[in-house]
Amino acid sequence: MIRESDIAYIAGLFDGEGSVYFKKTKQTRHQRPGKPIHNVTVIRMEIAMTDQSILKWIYEVLKVGKVGPRKVRPGRKKQWRWRCSHRDAYYVCCLLYPYAHVKLDKIHRIINHYDGKVLNGNVVDLELYKKAMALE
Repeated sequence: MIRESDIAYIAGLFDGEGSVYFKKTKQTRHQRPGKPIHNVTVIRMEIAMTDQSILKWIYEVLKVGKVGPRKVRPGRKKQWRWRCSHRDAYYVCCLLYPYAHVKLDKIHRIINHYDGKVLNGNVVDLELYKKAMALE
């Protein structure tokens, strides 16, 4: 079980250092001519910083995503990045929702994207989720 104080701390880090990417776009599945174009939604969350230990701690607490080096220009300090996408990002958004401020709009967009869809055998209902969060 994740402690509430840890989630609040991660939400603060995320508001200050993180980024949320939510975009609906069209992509081809292969780079060959004549392949069909598909509507896709790209969902990604990440935090980048020079302190690798904090990012490893975030991974250990959330149990989703990956931690790895980030490309930087020569002469700059080495950076690390924690990143997750799609359903893992949805899970993280559900955790951060009550504590986020700066990134709340995009977190709402990700939660709304999965509202009513079947995940892990359960139908996600945003209204029930919001009511449950209000009761805690």
